[in-house]
Amino acid sequence: MARMPQLAQLTRMPRMDRLTSTGIVYAVLLAAIVIGAILTAFHDRNFFSTGNIRAILTFTSVLGFIAIGQTLVILVGSLDLSVPFVVSLSSVLAAGIMAGQSGNVPRAVLVTIAVAVGIGLVNGLVVSLLGVHGFIATLGMGLIISGYLASNYQGSHGSAPRSFRLIGANQIGPVTVSTLIMLGCAAVAIVLLRKTRVGHHIYAVGGNREVARLSGIRTSLPVVVAHVLCSVLAAFAGLLLLARLSVGSPTIGSQGDYDLMSIAAVVLGGAILAGGKGNIVGTIGGVAIFAVMNQVMSVIEVGSFLQDVIRGLVIVLAVAVYARRDIDRRPAPFERPTGLDAALQEAR
Repeated sequence: MARMPQLAQLTRMPRMDRLTSTGIVYAVLLAAIVIGAILTAFHDRNFFSTGNIRAILTFTSVLGFIAIGQTLVILVGSLDLSVPFVVSLSSVLAAGIMAGQSGNVPRAVLVTIAVAVGIGLVNGLVVSLLGVHGFIATLGMGLIISGYLASNYQGSHGSAPRSFRLIGANQIGPVTVSTLIMLGCAAVAIVLLRKTRVGHHIYAVGGNREVARLSGIRTSLPVVVAHVLCSVLAAFAGLLLLARLSVGSPTIGSQGDYDLMSIAAVVLGGAILAGGKGNIVGTIGGVAIFAVMNQVMSVIEVGSFLQDVIRGLVIVLAVAVYARRDIDRRPAPFERPTGLDAALQEAR
């Protein structure tokens, strides 16, 4: 009789194992939508109205670009705190080059992306070759960009032509074009991580850099690639904000707290800050949860301080759940995989 509880527990374990961290994220997203619909209904508002859905998708698009890049950086065991300043720099740089002329759009976009590549390249090289932690390296880069913006731009700058502004306004059915572009970038990132050698090396380096090095992996390349892509995706977010606001703003990135919000979305999506575990699908779910929460709290007029408290509680609760699951699912001694196989298994 004493074995019955143990047998019952063993029969329940496979069912619990079927629900991955990504599954938990989307279960929470569904719950957030249901709760949001109920709360907005109490305030005589329709959660599924066109305006509400559009606001949620717009927030998802901007934060989604940045969070996808932040996911790559966190997976490789680093961080990027320069993203809000890259967003602001991209906004004013592109707006100044466009100057309201449609013919200047291609050049503005190319120059903006090139500058973002340069910023990401410097971040990646400082982290990988000089051994500076990503937190410090990107914080320093962010301060450099912030100082440049403060000394060269006062208020709004430049303007976007109508043809470029349509990117932030047009829709295909109920979905905005900007959301589709963001999802396309997410799909590319998923393929990169799952199907390419660089993607596998990102997981391996993030899981254990020394083991990856001993396995013959060039550990600097995945770090540089992750930081470059993170900066480029932050530039995409800056271009999207320019399309929506029609003018460049030197403070648009810092006002949005995109560095902390992107990290929070990645963690909420199931990644760990130590690196080596996480995925893009989970991150998009985390971004969507924040988008739904923000819109609901805005509709029911929750104070900004209380909004931060609620976001913080959600993040802490999510991390606690993931940590508990990792302890419960930890393999027995001598069964733990090592090296690249361990990193890829942790990513699932």
